[in-house]
Amino acid sequence: MTENLSIGERVAWYRRRRGLSQEVLAGLVGRTTDWLSKAENNRIDLDRLSVITALADALDVSLGDLLAEPALMEWSRDSGHRTVPALREALMDYRQLTPLLGAPPDGEPPALPELRANVAEVLDAYQASRYGFATRRLPLLLADALVAARTYSGHEREEAHALLALAYQGASMVLGKVGEAELAWIAADRGLAAAQQSGQSVVTGSLFRSVTHCLLTTGRFTAAVQLVTDAAEAMQDDMGKASPGHLSVYGTLFLAGAMAAARAEDRATTRDFLQEADQAARRLRTDANHMWTAFGPTNVAIHRVATAGELGDLQVAADLGQQIDASGLPVERRVRHGLEVARALSAWNRTDEALAILLEAERDAPEQVRHHYMSRELVIGWVRGTRGRPSQPVADLARRLRIV
Repeated sequence: MTENLSIGERVAWYRRRRGLSQEVLAGLVGRTTDWLSKAENNRIDLDRLSVITALADALDVSLGDLLAEPALMEWSRDSGHRTVPALREALMDYRQLTPLLGAPPDGEPPALPELRANVAEVLDAYQASRYGFATRRLPLLLADALVAARTYSGHEREEAHALLALAYQGASMVLGKVGEAELAWIAADRGLAAAQQSGQSVVTGSLFRSVTHCLLTTGRFTAAVQLVTDAAEAMQDDMGKASPGHLSVYGTLFLAGAMAAARAEDRATTRDFLQEADQAARRLRTDANHMWTAFGPTNVAIHRVATAGELGDLQVAADLGQQIDASGLPVERRVRHGLEVARALSAWNRTDEALAILLEAERDAPEQVRHHYMSRELVIGWVRGTRGRPSQPVADLARRLRIV
């Protein structure tokens, strides 16, 4: 209903629905009435999630309500005509809760090498920002992985549970990207339970990262910071002889924690978490993609940019962001970094440079750009802030993002 409004306009819409005056809402978030008036009228950009979360709490709405990330997935050759609803149906099938409520699995379980390849295919699609493809594949993949986990025994059962956990992780990550925060949480929770059945600490650590991202998506930043601290402590015992996969998951967990700390406006913890991730990256020595983490020195660097943006240090984000060569990272990471740099440049009225970055990101990952609140807010701001008609590239981009 409010998808094509700016965040400030959504704040005004929900404020009026709640029957609050600007003076009252401003007081609830520790701001002046003048500040709130400017925010609601797009004269101040609401581009920090910590501020947006405070407004959401005061209005008693979810963070997603103010961000209005579109959940409608476009039909495409990749997705077919069964998208998020089919995945929702798979996740909400009561028979997945416990084998006591379902009939014994029919037929033979998939061979583990085949199941492993199918899991990798979905996680690769996520990193390539092919959300439609991953969403189409996930319902069947989850069903196959569940049958395997309930059928195999011994070591094969542990491996099947690890693959089931990673399939749930793929579902959680994709659903988080398309604005389905509650479904993403269900998938991450199921994945963590399966990971613990696998006995593989690296898989469990990877699912802790998914739960952290779910907390981030729903604005629970302090809880996310605490989870990272607890999960890292649980992984610490294996750090002395850590494999590359273990190092990558451990380091990426701290990168997620750094984002949570930055959104909680905790500079000291942000700095400490980035330092911990940097130490893991130095031990790894190079950029890699173990456990689909895209972890290494470059990912640490782009998180320095992202956390600077979340803390409001947009000049630092603009200057540092343009110096980083992210071309060797998976599409999802590269495009996410581009959005961060575009936001920082736009804040300094370098709109042409920001637009060029956003258009390149759209060419690489149209689904990711379509669903990310940051790209939509940038374009809405450019359209709203232009006297007369916006430039043709901006107008065309707005149409493609379904903003106009």
